[in-house]
Amino acid sequence: MTPIGLAVIGAGYWGPNLVRNAMATPELRLEWLCDLDEARARAVLGRYTTVRPTASYERVLEDPAVAAVAVATPARTHFELVRAALDAGKHVLVEKPLTPTLAEGAKLVALAEERGRVLMLDHTFCYTPVVERIRELIRSGEVGDVQFVDSVRINLGLVQQDVDVLWDLAPHDLSILDYVLPPGVVPVAVAAHASDPIGAGRPCLAYLTLWLSSGAIAHVHVNWLSPTKIRTTVIGGSRRTIVWDDVNPAQRLAVYDRGVDLSAAGEDERHAALISYRTGDVVVPALPEREALRGVMGEFAAAIREGRAPRTDGRSGLRVLALLEAAQESIRSDGRRIDLGGYTR
Repeated sequence: MTPIGLAVIGAGYWGPNLVRNAMATPELRLEWLCDLDEARARAVLGRYTTVRPTASYERVLEDPAVAAVAVATPARTHFELVRAALDAGKHVLVEKPLTPTLAEGAKLVALAEERGRVLMLDHTFCYTPVVERIRELIRSGEVGDVQFVDSVRINLGLVQQDVDVLWDLAPHDLSILDYVLPPGVVPVAVAAHASDPIGAGRPCLAYLTLWLSSGAIAHVHVNWLSPTKIRTTVIGGSRRTIVWDDVNPAQRLAVYDRGVDLSAAGEDERHAALISYRTGDVVVPALPEREALRGVMGEFAAAIREGRAPRTDGRSGLRVLALLEAAQESIRSDGRRIDLGGYTR
C-alpha cells in the first residue's frame, strides 16, 4: 500500500522522537517537519534526508501529499493547530493533554467526528508491552476484582512554564488507568492536594485520589522535586497483585500471588470474620523490548487505513481532561471531593 503522508509539527523536546519513529514506520511517509524555528527543524532532520523543514503551518496543510499531522507543541497551542488540521481534512495525532480545557477538547472531538477524521492521543505508555500485559491480566480476570491502585511518578524534573505538575505528569497515570480498568469500572469522584514549596508560581507536587465505581480507590502522586526517580504502580486485586517498576528493566513487571482473604467465622458468629494471609508464587512475565512510540505510529496508520477509532482516541483524551479539571477544582477548594457526573468510558 502507498504510505500515508505525514507531517510532524514541533521540533522541540518530543518532536524529534516522533520524527525518528515515523521514519521507521513503513506505513507512514514523513513529508515535513514544521517548527516556528526553521533552523531547529533543519538541525533535527540533519543533512541527508528528503523530509522538508518549514516554518509555515499553512504550507503543510495545503500540501495534498500530507494526509495526517502529528502535533508535538505546547498544550496551549493544541486547540488552534488541531482545529486547523481537521478543517483541512487531515487526520491528527496530538500529544497529551489534548487541550488545556475540557470544553476545547470536546469541540475538537466533535469536529473530528463531523469531518470523519482520526483524532488520536499519544498516550505513549498505553503502547508499551508492560501496560498491554497489565490490561490483559486485569481484563482476563487473572488479577480478580481491582481493590486498589497506587501510582508514584516522581523525579527531579523540568519545571514547565505552561503547565503545572498535575497537567505535565498525571495524564500518563490517568490514561493508563483509563486503558487498563475493566469495562464498567470508572472513576466517579476525585480529590486532590497540591503544593508549590519552591515558589515556582505553579504546583510542583500533587496527590490525587480517585474513587472508582467498583468501590476501589486509586491514588496518584506526581512530583517534580524528588532527587530520585521513581516510576512505580501497584494494582491490588482480589486474586493477585501487580507491581510495575518502570525504572527496573530486570524486573519491570511482577505478579504476586499474595494477599489478604476474608471469610465468615461461622453461623454462630455472624459479625465476626477470619482474616488469612495468602503467600504464593511471584511470577515475572517475559516482556518484549520495543519502543512504545513505534506502536503509537503503527496504531495511527492502522486506524486511518481501517477507518476506525484508535485505541487512544479523542474520547480517551476527554476522559483524562475531565479528571484533570475535577482535580483542579478540588485543589482550589482545599481538597474537596468532586463528583464526576458526566464521566463516561
